[in-house]
Amino acid sequence: MPLDPEERRDGAGRLSRRSLLRGGAAALGGLVLGISLPAKRARADEPRAVGAAMNAFVHIPTQGSVSLIMPAVEMGQGVYTSQAMCMAEELDIGLDQIEAIHAPPDREHYGHPIFYVQATGGSTTTMAWTEPLRKAGATARAMLVSVAAAEWNVPAAELVTERGVITHPASGRALSYGEVADRAGRLQPPTDVALKSPDRFRLIGTRARRIDTPDKIVGRTVYGIDVIRPGMTFAALMASPVLGGKLDHVDEAPALAMPGVRQVVVLEDIVAIVGDTTWAAEQGLRALHMTWSPGANASLDQARLWADTETASTGPGVTVRKEGDAAGKLAAGKRGAGTLIEASYELPFLAHASMEVQNCTVHVHDGVCEIWVGTQVPGYAQAGAAQVLGIAPEKVTVNNHLIGGGFGGRLEAAPVVTATRIAQKVAGPVKVIWSREQDIRQDMFRPLYHNRLTARVENGRVTAWHHRVTGPSILARWLPPAFKDGIDSDAIDGAAEPPYALGEMLVDYVRHENGVPFSFWRGVGPNSTVFSVESFLDLLARKTGTDPVTFRRGLLERNPRALAVLNAAAAKAGWGSPVPQSPFGRRTGRGVALMHAFGSLLACVAEVAVTDGGDVRVTKVVVAADVGRVINPDTVVAQIQGGVVFGIAAVLHNRITLAGGRVEQSNFNDYRLLRIDETPAIEVELLSSTQSSGGIGEPGTVIVQPAVANAVFAATGTQLTRMPLDASLIARSV
Repeated sequence: MPLDPEERRDGAGRLSRRSLLRGGAAALGGLVLGISLPAKRARADEPRAVGAAMNAFVHIPTQGSVSLIMPAVEMGQGVYTSQAMCMAEELDIGLDQIEAIHAPPDREHYGHPIFYVQATGGSTTTMAWTEPLRKAGATARAMLVSVAAAEWNVPAAELVTERGVITHPASGRALSYGEVADRAGRLQPPTDVALKSPDRFRLIGTRARRIDTPDKIVGRTVYGIDVIRPGMTFAALMASPVLGGKLDHVDEAPALAMPGVRQVVVLEDIVAIVGDTTWAAEQGLRALHMTWSPGANASLDQARLWADTETASTGPGVTVRKEGDAAGKLAAGKRGAGTLIEASYELPFLAHASMEVQNCTVHVHDGVCEIWVGTQVPGYAQAGAAQVLGIAPEKVTVNNHLIGGGFGGRLEAAPVVTATRIAQKVAGPVKVIWSREQDIRQDMFRPLYHNRLTARVENGRVTAWHHRVTGPSILARWLPPAFKDGIDSDAIDGAAEPPYALGEMLVDYVRHENGVPFSFWRGVGPNSTVFSVESFLDLLARKTGTDPVTFRRGLLERNPRALAVLNAAAAKAGWGSPVPQSPFGRRTGRGVALMHAFGSLLACVAEVAVTDGGDVRVTKVVVAADVGRVINPDTVVAQIQGGVVFGIAAVLHNRITLAGGRVEQSNFNDYRLLRIDETPAIEVELLSSTQSSGGIGEPGTVIVQPAVANAVFAATGTQLTRMPLDASLIARSV
């Protein structure tokens, strides 16, 4: 398989994250783009694409909107618009002429070109789907034009298309797409079609308004939590307060005596109350008398979890990248040339805490199962429900919906599995809704990470570098073929291929899991690695008496693309000028960070004000980004802004802690989100680029965290080594 230029081998002969993922896809059966395959016809119980099928992604009716089937799920990140722009660009129609349709579970046609499984995540939608969807649109257009050319007996090259109309300028004849769609749909699709050159783009690269906004504004959008089915009941559930515990005893009588309560569903690890309304179900749950057997996790507490991770980090690791003899050069200790510096950085468990809590409506009847949900993994959801019921996957219909926030939490099928287990004991459709407390306490969390870095600095240059990442492997469970040679390519992303020249390098990985359920979280592995690398570089700059931006520039002389991004952010933020005073706090600081992950380059400068009591307010954030070719600049800016807000909450406030195996946080009172009056001014500069498109859903979250931490370091002289910020460490006696 030919490699992208970015997919280079490291010094140990291993491949980059993208190559590892593609290798995993190949192991699962190869890359499937679906363009030349016959489209799967939608069943009556699936969202139906209207019209003749040109391919799996484009259906054209005789009249009305063109149905575009979206392989990636919309969860607020704007991909329905960007995917539609790619198809509509090559099809020569406007965004006002299309209807977006959720793709059904169908790995053959909608399997991710990198992951192969049908999933939306990892900031990969644009990089993975841009070319396949453009080809889908171009293929459909070629088939339509072919029919018109045959009807008029003229060369296809003489025809032009615009807004769904084919014209022959020489004769003035015209046909709409709908008039030739049925005949075109019966043609054998061409195997090779020419795509537009960028100078002919009408949509790609423009500031297009999102196609899902109008329905959201008027409340017409139906999320999973909004689904109503005839005869539907509602279920509230509770799992063991100690993670992994089992139900010991339950007294159903008090709950059944509550008005509107119909049924108590008792499973070995869950109790659910089924009622006429959500309120009735919740009240029944509160009235229920139950006891739990806590199990092996009863002894888990946060201090032990931190200590176990620290101990694991001292054990043997798997080599990810090795260039030269970094270990030998660092082993010389203080006797070696230059300055030897070492530091460790730790990241806590985090919950997803999306606006739409986990929910799923399920109807099990007559040997089949119908599901209404918002999920990032419709195929996994279908398979999980089928396994619970012991039926074939094709007997499970997943009606997918727009998602009210995913952040990685809906890359798991576990909530669908739980809802199906409950629904199989309930007559009729039942909507299972997690309370906010259950949504947070029973989440699959962003795991603990530990990063230890050691470097030798000589004459302002890093000459030896060792980065050890310790944490679990999400990929080993979620996409096993992508977990190779003991390396989780996500966990080490941002560590294995930093943008800097760091001399002789050693990067290794220690897999460590602790019994706490974990999953992807917005920013995934680079949250830990980029935070650690960028914090450590600021420490190196301070120890050597060098300005942080100047220090980084010295490491980027062979990476002009990354240097341009750093310089753009520094210039826009006024790096080197005094930080404006703030009424919030007397101490102010400015911090910088740079990253290359998800196929994108971002630099961030953050300004903070710190009170004498140690409270921190982020007052301004500037981000410069090179994300390759941009589909919709408005979407890129919005995603950076949203990611920045998400990331600020993580660095200032967020953590999940355990005591006695129980999650101590329960709602937004003790799991803080950033409030509107705390949101800083956010300025974004997009650098023009003709490189392949990178991802942008997660980088904003990643890059702002070290920038804020470095700004606090500049303001207080205290570096954050365990997130989130601890006010007591930066408080100043007065």
